[in-house]
Amino acid sequence: MYLAIIGGTGLSQIEGIEDVRHQMVSTPFGEPSGPVTIGRLQGCDVVFLPRHGYNHRIPPHQVNYRANIWALREMGVDRILAVAAVGGIHPDMGPGSLVVPDQLIDYTWGRPSTFYEGDLDSVTHVDFTYPYDETLRRAFLEAGQALDLELIDGGTYGATQGPRLETAAEIRRLQRDGCDVVGMTGMPEAVLAREAGIDYASLNVVANWAAGVRDGEVISLAEIDRTLNRSMGKVRKVLKHVLNDENRMLWRRTG
Repeated sequence: MYLAIIGGTGLSQIEGIEDVRHQMVSTPFGEPSGPVTIGRLQGCDVVFLPRHGYNHRIPPHQVNYRANIWALREMGVDRILAVAAVGGIHPDMGPGSLVVPDQLIDYTWGRPSTFYEGDLDSVTHVDFTYPYDETLRRAFLEAGQALDLELIDGGTYGATQGPRLETAAEIRRLQRDGCDVVGMTGMPEAVLAREAGIDYASLNVVANWAAGVRDGEVISLAEIDRTLNRSMGKVRKVLKHVLNDENRMLWRRTG
């Protein structure tokens, strides 16, 4: 079985993968974001897939989430470490912060969000009380501790439609709802992984303060790029530490 890394904005490739091969996987839901990269990283079998494509050409509302998750399952993936850029809402989650969320609220619309539709024998529901796998969350957090990097434990991810950024009023609404960070790709990716029986956790990289959080501050896309460039080195260190031979017992399935 494989562990998969889904890369987000700022993480379109993984350095250090060995024995690399690429494979395109056809699915009943169309084509995934691109060929999956298969190889070994830190001695671990890994599959890598950038959700926006290798040229970052697919906007968040047009990512074929069902094809991506289906393809990973077909490859034998049973665990996913997802990376996503977000805006910070909580005062402790400013630009450059790394957050390991434990909850989410879905504000997206019109995105195909389940495998269970069409000509079904019966209706299927999945428990989504806790959307992120706790063992994988712990692996992220313990990697941060070992590397002396501050990873924030917990928080609620608000998934918005995109591709535009939010208005200040929308962020105030998310804040009232209890959201700590805001992003555009967390759903339906997380629930599709749950339907597919794949353990899933996310590492959020705060790229900017969300709209209106800082009075009078205008969001700078150039500054977002600079923040992500500075932060992705930390993300790569965390991922490599999680995959290190000595640390795999933290998250390896025992059943």
